[in-house]
Amino acid sequence: MTAKSGPKAKTASGDKTYHGVVHHVDLEGGYYTLRTAAGDIFKLDGGDAALRKAGQAVQVVGTVEDKGFGISFGTPVLHVKSYRVEK
Repeated sequence: MTAKSGPKAKTASGDKTYHGVVHHVDLEGGYYTLRTAAGDIFKLDGGDAALRKAGQAVQVVGTVEDKGFGISFGTPVLHVKSYRVEK
């Protein structure tokens, strides 16, 4: 499974499309990230259990928020609008 680098495309609403692999970070209960081939890492916010499966390649459409702190230590948050699992 290889991931394509994101951001790929921008939609009229400001959403962008990202390709990458889902990873689980086991810290304080855990959270999921999207890691692109270019080395970008985004904390995933949204989606459902089908998205949050470590190791799967996905395409995610959403917006990125760079501000804020929390358990992910300043990692930009990708607010998921839609996604699809890549094969």
